[in-house]
Formats: sequence, C-alpha cells, structure tokens
Amino acid sequence: MTVFLGLGAHSRVGAEDLDRAVAAVLETIRLTPAHVGAVATLDRRAAVIGPWAAGRGWALVTYPADELAGVGTPNPSAVVAAHAGVPSVAEAAALLAAGPGAFLLLEKTVVGGVTVAVSSRTPPGARP
Repeated sequence: MTVFLGLGAHSRVGAEDLDRAVAAVLETIRLTPAHVGAVATLDRRAAVIGPWAAGRGWALVTYPADELAGVGTPNPSAVVAAHAGVPSVAEAAALLAAGPGAFLLLEKTVVGGVTVAVSSRTPPGARP
C-alpha cells in the first residue's frame, strides 16, 4: 500500500518535530516509511518541509491555498483558516496528492505542533 502524507506546520517547525509526528502516525496505522509515496503541504511550507522530505527520499507536492480550499475535508478548522488562509492543509493536501479515488486512511492528527493526515487509493485490507 502506498500512502500520501499531508502535513501542516508552522514555519519554524524542525526536522525532529516532523520525524516524531510522522513516526507516531505511521506507527498508529502500522505502516513504515517505505509505504510513503509523497508528502504534500501548503506551497508556503515548501522551504521548511521540502528539505526534510528530500532527506528521507520522499517527493514533495505543494498546493496553493485556493486549491486546498476546494477540497472537502471532514475536519475543517477556523484556526487553520485564520493562519493559513484555508480551512484544511493536512487533510486536503493528502487527498490531492493521492489523486482521484483517494480517501483518508487517517484523519488529521496533531503531534507536537505538526498536523499529519494520511491518504491512499488502496482500501484497507486490499492486496496491493
């Protein structure tokens, strides 16, 4: 199964914070870093999240706020909208990155100030 990580974080997030959050989420869904197909986020976070993702061998996909705003998500946030200009970053980015037929394998989860959502195109329990 290939999964896509949607990440939301402030501009000063560190690699250790990202590592901790992603490791916790992957452990929750019983997957490993080898299952990650790409990391997706708001375009304004590319400078922070891009080098971190590249260091782990993961592609980075970024989206402008207006594109993220067009994605229906189960957990929109007024707080995120006030700061990022869009009601969802992690969930919307994860869904866009996975493409048509995507679903959230794990809704947004906050770990140490990093928000992570996980999407896939492969239903749970399906054989790859």
